Amino acid sequence: MVILSVTGRAPINIAVVKYWGKKDERLILPLNGSISGTLDLTHMCATTTVAISESFSEDQFWLNGLECSLSARFSIVLEAIKKRALENETIDREKLSWKIHICSKNNFPTAAGLASSAAGLACLVFCLARLYNIDGDVSGIARLGSGSACRSMYGGFVEWMVGECRDGRDSVAKQIIPANHWPNMAVLILVVNAGRKHTSSTSGMQTSVQTSRLLEHRAKLVVPDHIDLMRGALLQKDFQTFAQVTMKDSNSMHAVCMDTYPPIHYLTHVSHHIINLVHSINNYFRTCKVAYTFDAGPNACLYLLDDDLPTILSLIRYFYPKIQNVEEGGTDDDACRDGDVDEFVRGRKVKVDAVNEELINSMNITVLPGALSYVISTKIGDGPVLLSADDSLLNLETGLPHGELL
Repeated sequence: MVILSVTGRAPINIAVVKYWGKKDERLILPLNGSISGTLDLTHMCATTTVAISESFSEDQFWLNGLECSLSARFSIVLEAIKKRALENETIDREKLSWKIHICSKNNFPTAAGLASSAAGLACLVFCLARLYNIDGDVSGIARLGSGSACRSMYGGFVEWMVGECRDGRDSVAKQIIPANHWPNMAVLILVVNAGRKHTSSTSGMQTSVQTSRLLEHRAKLVVPDHIDLMRGALLQKDFQTFAQVTMKDSNSMHAVCMDTYPPIHYLTHVSHHIINLVHSINNYFRTCKVAYTFDAGPNACLYLLDDDLPTILSLIRYFYPKIQNVEEGGTDDDACRDGDVDEFVRGRKVKVDAVNEELINSMNITVLPGALSYVISTKIGDGPVLLSADDSLLNLETGLPHGELL
């Protein structure tokens, strides 16, 4: 049996200027541009193997150990890749008709507001492009699978251009700065609830477009201003502006969700508690030490600088002490545990300061034991990477997942 395969790994991205709402559902064209930070592959990623063979009888797809039907978006991406390969004659025409097997896994919760679809679709497009020998930018194809997936095609901080063409050819991702431009930027993911969110991003956006008048104001006036400010802050490494715009834009997006009818509640009481904690910290120091942002889910992403990481982590551990091992959903991957402080704080090894009693006493913040499942300590990282055949999720003799993945 002849099997051609590629295995790759792609990161998630967390937006600091949010994408919310489409002007074209089929082509996934956004109402406004957006900017995100690509997170380090070591701690949060999707890994995917794609394989084609003349011997495969049907297309098959496995996600996190379970066989699933190939979604419409996966099929759209696959056809777009094949079309470009055919136009550019990058692979034998015969091989374009071979059936495909796809096996993918995440090392973080799926459908919990942690950009799992962005990482998964970006990884799929990255691997397919290499399987079919396609060079050049394919972020526009990734966009067809999941809008924010186009931003995961690059590392550092990335802008998704809103574009002007009706066919979407200029609605692509472009890197603003690479990861090494601002090397001391740190990220903390506070996992409030690793379960599936009650309203999907796709459904939520559609309802907002139909019912929220605030969304039009945001897309036309608020976001363009935020994008200009954010670009400048990133290029100049201006954390004060970066932090303020990040928090204001997150608040703006969730205000649109509340203005939607019926309203969409992605944030929980724990999310609001984190918001209050962040503002209390910044007020105490009279400068922005940390910024929060929330995607379509209750989990917080905190952006901060390395020098402040020990202090901020000590406060998180103080206000959200772990009382039990809460593991809901997702797969437990060794990469996510590399360098643990303990079971509660995963990811990068970080020294945690002693609690600042003066700071604690200055706050009117209650302690919420067990409010967080765990914390992932990470940083800004690079884009997708190619892995070796030894890392394949499929048995390259049979084309089926290895036993431990089923």
